[in-house]
Amino acid sequence: MLQFKPDLPADATILCLGAHSDDIEIGCGGTLIELHRRHPQLNFVWVVFSGRGERESETRAAAAKLLPGANITVDVRDFRTSYFPHCAAEIKDTFEEISSRVTPHLVMTHYLTDRHQDHRVLAELTWNTFRNHAVLEYEIPKYDGDLAHPGVFCALPPETVDRKVAVLLECFPSQRSHQWFDGDLFRGHLRLRGIECNSPTRFAEAFHARKLVF
Repeated sequence: MLQFKPDLPADATILCLGAHSDDIEIGCGGTLIELHRRHPQLNFVWVVFSGRGERESETRAAAAKLLPGANITVDVRDFRTSYFPHCAAEIKDTFEEISSRVTPHLVMTHYLTDRHQDHRVLAELTWNTFRNHAVLEYEIPKYDGDLAHPGVFCALPPETVDRKVAVLLECFPSQRSHQWFDGDLFRGHLRLRGIECNSPTRFAEAFHARKLVF
């Protein structure tokens, strides 16, 4: 399996886009921990499109605990959850505003063929807005059963897995009543991707990379 290290400047900007307040943490939280560990001067811009009220405080707490000491800017918007296709023009305006002030070296976003309508809209607008950027599409395990065959993996050591799972369970009390929101799911998904990439640490997060230039 081919392994390479991203060619990121020491103070690069990582733009993380999530439809809901726990999407970034579930989809790429472990990879963000590893990026920050290896490159402490990185800048992280967290944009959540539906997360005001109680969920905004959850997002801010999770970002701080996931990446303690990191340079993080958290931006939370108030688009109506599950209705993103019906307010896509306004969301597109938000993307244009973000691109006018953020020049990312790497963009983390939803999987383009995710069956959740909110996730899919963000992925489509990511590719529409950031056409000359490196984009990695993360996964969200859920009821829809739309997990596919990712081609990019980030091996995660056990301590990173522990931190990711602990932050999810601690910082998102509003989600604990959902039968899918538990440590078994999060660890099981990371273990499965670890098997698929023969991770020496047994765990991994996985991404879809539609276009990568070497």
